[in-house]
Amino acid sequence: MSGEPIPLAGVIGHPIAHSKSPRLHGHWLRTYGLRGHYIPMEVSSENLADVIRTLPKMGFVGVNITIPHKERVIDLADQITDRATLIGAANTLIFRKDGKIHADNTDGYGFIENLRQGAPHWDPRAGTAAVLGAGGAARAVVAALADSGVPEILLTNRTRIRAEKLKDDFGQRVRVVDWVQAGNMLEDAALVVNTTSLGMDGKPELRIPLDGLHRDAVVNDLVYAPLQTRLLQEAAAAGCTVVDGLGMLIHQAVPGFERWFGKRPEVNDATRAALLR
Repeated sequence: MSGEPIPLAGVIGHPIAHSKSPRLHGHWLRTYGLRGHYIPMEVSSENLADVIRTLPKMGFVGVNITIPHKERVIDLADQITDRATLIGAANTLIFRKDGKIHADNTDGYGFIENLRQGAPHWDPRAGTAAVLGAGGAARAVVAALADSGVPEILLTNRTRIRAEKLKDDFGQRVRVVDWVQAGNMLEDAALVVNTTSLGMDGKPELRIPLDGLHRDAVVNDLVYAPLQTRLLQEAAAAGCTVVDGLGMLIHQAVPGFERWFGKRPEVNDATRAALLR
């Protein structure tokens, strides 16, 4: 038996019981026969800094960070990637052997990889992207779309001031549209992305007119409970290519798993099945 310590990782949030990350990482650890454990940890805001600093001493090699701590952990890290700095939030921490805490944001990576897997024909340079919402997920999506070469990003949010703040941070390629005009912006969109929680189980429906959708548009909903939201059902009925939100959750986990456990996991049907069981 190897004398090497067993690597530990996990996910920190408040609440955390709903997280699918332990099931995902557990599936990969079993699939590849790797030593390691990945555990959910419910941590309040007042205890976050103490917990983050203590985990490396307990054998943890890193953690995922979820709501509501993604912005706060930026201040606790020693090294922050450019994309995490731009987004203003981190979802992946790596505890390095020299004691330093490295913060990254892989949400945008997960979003783009999910799009490429679910809509292989999508070309970022082919046209405008319409993004609904202006929260943390929207920031990661807009950063990834701009980086991939999308020429124009139309952004709408129920509270316009949040959308304006995002535009200020990301520049001229972003154009803000009033929420009451959200249906109109779909007419110019080659890609539509819902980053809001509208349409999620237990939340109000996303109620914007969808008759402006082009049948050659790609429609992606980051909500994955339910897997087929009303937005995706209506877009599919209109002939659009639809991409659900589960793949983003899976793909964003790949870089962290590789760093922590030394193996780049494959995203395939078995991975999705493990999460949908």
